[in-house]
Amino acid sequence: MVQVLIMMADYGHDPTETAVPYHAFKDAGFIVHFATETGNTPACDKRMLEGITQKLLGANKSTLSLYTKMTQTHEWVLPRAWTASAFTLAPFDLVFLPGGHEKGVRQIINSPVVHKLLLDFFPTTRKPSRKAVAAVCHGVMVLSEARDEAGRSVIADCVTTALPARFEQVAFWGTRLVLGDYYKTYGAGSDNVEALVRKALANPAQYKNSLSPTPFVVEDSQYNYISARFPGDVELMARKTVELMNSVG
Repeated sequence: MVQVLIMMADYGHDPTETAVPYHAFKDAGFIVHFATETGNTPACDKRMLEGITQKLLGANKSTLSLYTKMTQTHEWVLPRAWTASAFTLAPFDLVFLPGGHEKGVRQIINSPVVHKLLLDFFPTTRKPSRKAVAAVCHGVMVLSEARDEAGRSVIADCVTTALPARFEQVAFWGTRLVLGDYYKTYGAGSDNVEALVRKALANPAQYKNSLSPTPFVVEDSQYNYISARFPGDVELMARKTVELMNSVG
């Protein structure tokens, strides 16, 4: 039975990027667990779940229903603690990193503990392997920021995508008068996600981009690693991830 771990900050992840893959994994018969820093029950970005921002920019009605169902599960209410002394990623077959631009996600992107866990786990996904990692949007930054003592990222040799700079800039400038720097996780003037991920790669050409709204997913050839850009990609990403796990199981 495939054991999945969804690693999250306490608050701020995108509900679509979390709930859609969660239900896809459950529907595939996988056993899904969550982990937050100290075992607190997580919550996704409220602006994507309610109010005018939800209606214009956030989760659709179907995703809201999936999110509500997810938050009522035992695994959501009682997640693991990734700072626990005995915690390890070794028991899991798949580690999934959802995205989200709300500033709360910096908790996991910046975590030295998470970085160390991924430095240990990611090499075990090298093909042929039964282990895998999948990430979307800012979730890719958790990987790009996980660096060894020499400063080398765990995805330095991989092909990957993440949130395109164009998407991030359009969202930021299009909402700045009303939402301020909401769409800039590290504040106005900070580097965009695409630039930060490119810098983590051995060759910037390893970054694969698409500005089309058509779902877009990147699969690495050396590692069991799948990445995606934004909520519009997650159904395809989840399906590809399920297919990958079934093929290597």
